[in-house]
Amino acid sequence: MAMDLVVEVDNEPGALARVAAAVSDAGVNLAAATCMAGGDRAELHILVPHAEAVKHALAIASLAVTREREVVVVEAEDRPGELADLARKVAKAGINLDLVYVATRNRVVFGSDDLEGLREALGVSA
Repeated sequence: MAMDLVVEVDNEPGALARVAAAVSDAGVNLAAATCMAGGDRAELHILVPHAEAVKHALAIASLAVTREREVVVVEAEDRPGELADLARKVAKAGINLDLVYVATRNRVVFGSDDLEGLREALGVSA
């Protein structure tokens, strides 16, 4: 099960480094990360294989996961049109996406309120 963890941090130099260091100190590899910032705060989404270890390490570093959710991760070819093809499959199934970002090793992370439908549309097992 792939988990997207959200860590809200101050939008300042070094914030990402603190989160990444806490994750690596837990011995966990970041599989993906994306950040959205506005004003004084930033929302960092991270994909990790061991959510509990990461949450514990972040707490030790005085950081906290503010939200977490299961997401669907699919293998993707590194070619023009790949994301469009995947998104068309999801759209054809009538699934609304609320999260998309790229992960390491040519993978794409998708979030939706309808995970079962999303998995089915993308041909991914639970």
